[in-house]
Amino acid sequence: MRGDRRENIYEDDDNRLRFLEILGTVIADYNWLCHSYYLMDDHYHLLIETFDGDLSKGMPQHNGVYTQTSNRRHGHSGYLFQERYKAILVDKERYWLELSRYVV
Repeated sequence: MRGDRRENIYEDDDNRLRFLEILGTVIADYNWLCHSYYLMDDHYHLLIETFDGDLSKGMPQHNGVYTQTSNRRHGHSGYLFQERYKAILVDKERYWLELSRYVV
């Protein structure tokens, strides 16, 4: 997920921590397995395994809660992310390894 207008999505380390806390809650709520993640200033990558095909429910929840939290904390309003999350189905082990290397 990329920040709107390619701007930073974390204003400070507290925001990064809150982002990860929210992610942990969503992962637990939806029974996902997070294999890897990488947070850059203006975007992030996740390698998530779902067991119930519910990525389309959890990702908007995570991004929405994080956006509201960040906006409230810093006195902003509006969008934080550029667009909807991008999901790629990984069904071959070879591609899984390649994607894992890319994420980290």
